[in-house]
Amino acid sequence: MYKRYENKSQLDKNQKIKLLEEYNQFYENEKRTKGIEKLNVKMPREVFENILDEIGTILIEKANDMSKNGLVKDFLEHNTLPISMSKLLPDDFRTFCLLLNALKQWVSAESAATDRYLLGGTARETCRKVVKKCIITDEALGKDPQLHHPVRDGRPPILISKKGHELIENQQKILNGNDDPIWEEIKSIRKTRNMSWVQLHEGCNAILDNKIKCRPNAKSFARTVIRETGLGAEEILQLLDSKTNT
Repeated sequence: MYKRYENKSQLDKNQKIKLLEEYNQFYENEKRTKGIEKLNVKMPREVFENILDEIGTILIEKANDMSKNGLVKDFLEHNTLPISMSKLLPDDFRTFCLLLNALKQWVSAESAATDRYLLGGTARETCRKVVKKCIITDEALGKDPQLHHPVRDGRPPILISKKGHELIENQQKILNGNDDPIWEEIKSIRKTRNMSWVQLHEGCNAILDNKIKCRPNAKSFARTVIRETGLGAEEILQLLDSKTNT
């Protein structure tokens, strides 16, 4: 019998605030030292491939059994299909779809419960008391700040601006060299400041190593791109390597 996880160490209001202050500082350090990608870490799906296959197999077996009799069979008979469509949608498949939808609702409820494990139902309210600016953009949270989970392993979300959230979600596409709004933003900054890709490349290298000399304004240009995109110098260099011939 499944039993939902329960937190046996309930935190009071002050403990939650202290916990989130340390948590937010932790991710400020992670972003500064390791890059924005540390705020959006995902487990490869293939790690869970076997158990997901088992779940799929159970759903198919149960759908086959439940479609033949009982409440599900009665439901299908009371919710008939047009004759032409009934020939294309067998009862076991319809039952599988019903089971899949029930599973989706269950996952949604259980995911919401995991979000409440540490902070109860006060995550956004508590984050608001702790977070004064977006740790991704170093700017004000602005309108409609969003809760973002750096890792879906039970740790609470962080409160970031809408722009910061977009930067995080686009990070993988950026590193893969695909066209995206961030690349367009970098091109816009370059055009506005009348700078070259070589200057951006030199500026990023100079930021990473103070001993490296660069052209006038190159380092300032690189800092502007870092501030506006939320990327680190190394990440910008990776993107440049995939997009240009600098």
